[in-house]
Amino acid sequence: MDIQTLENWLWDAACVIRGPLDAPKFKDYILPLIFLKRLSDVFDDEVKRRAQEFGGEKTLLHLLEQERQRGPVSLVRFFIPEHARWEAIRRQTTDLGQYLTDAVRAVARENPSLAGVIDMVDFNATAAGQRIISDEHLAALIEVLSRHRLGLYDVEPDILGRAYEYLLRKFAEGQGQSAGEFYTPREVGVLMARLLEPEPGMRVYDPACGSGGLLIKCHLRLVEKLGTTENIESTEKFSVNSVVKRLPSHIKPLRIFGQEINPATFAIARMNAVIHDIEADIRLGDTMRQPAFRDTAGRLQTFDLITANPMWNQKFGQELYENDPFERFRYGIPPSSSADWGWLQHMLASLNERGRMAV
Repeated sequence: MDIQTLENWLWDAACVIRGPLDAPKFKDYILPLIFLKRLSDVFDDEVKRRAQEFGGEKTLLHLLEQERQRGPVSLVRFFIPEHARWEAIRRQTTDLGQYLTDAVRAVARENPSLAGVIDMVDFNATAAGQRIISDEHLAALIEVLSRHRLGLYDVEPDILGRAYEYLLRKFAEGQGQSAGEFYTPREVGVLMARLLEPEPGMRVYDPACGSGGLLIKCHLRLVEKLGTTENIESTEKFSVNSVVKRLPSHIKPLRIFGQEINPATFAIARMNAVIHDIEADIRLGDTMRQPAFRDTAGRLQTFDLITANPMWNQKFGQELYENDPFERFRYGIPPSSSADWGWLQHMLASLNERGRMAV
């Protein structure tokens, strides 16, 4: 899927829920459904791919059911219950809001790493006694999202990050807000990753990680440099074969760490890491007041690389800087009107002796 197709698709998705929702809220409903569809399509791909090893899809699905009753599944990365698979959702004609809410919660129960990630939205929520988004609007949204397959070989891995950037750019700025507060343009993120040139096994940190895009671009840069290409036959009848690039098993992946203050954006960062098959430690919280990554003595952990685009010109009281237990502000107290110098000193304090950062 090229970027123009993606943007047209997202625009159509937003248009079908225009009216019930304010524009900046579009992403809160669209992105979790894209994530669910991605998980469902990838599950179908994995089942098709592994079915040959186990004598057919029916046998494999039976084995998966047995495996999940004993504990975590190993035959596929994420187990998607039958009623939460996209085709089942598409067939649902009544009580759709409750059905979707139950579906994402079921996915989170089956896959504990997705708890607090996919199940953040109540599609059945009300305000002043009325549904925020009706079943009719949800059904229309599902039909639009069904136009494109999001399986292993259909879209670039960063589909969710690209969708997030587009929805912010299109609708946050349309409401007089700055989308630049929430995301870094892709080209800038790619440049920062190339400047940092991550090496295998490095610890990479973003103290204001947003949707995780800068961290993921460091991962993608390592894959670009050291990955091996594989030809994989597509599961789609009319699709050509795909070429994917992965890190060989003997190369250590990056160790990814991030902190984000906004709960909805934090959830998207974790979704983004899942889609990229990255083991990432993303934590929710206020980095300036309560940095999440500390050692056993309570000091700041340090990292090999830092990549960040924090929200500039934030205002913090002088007491934050003067009474800092982490000794971050050794090079001068920032003014209350702008925390820029504070952010830079937090990052400097979070670098190890040979560390580098791109901001």
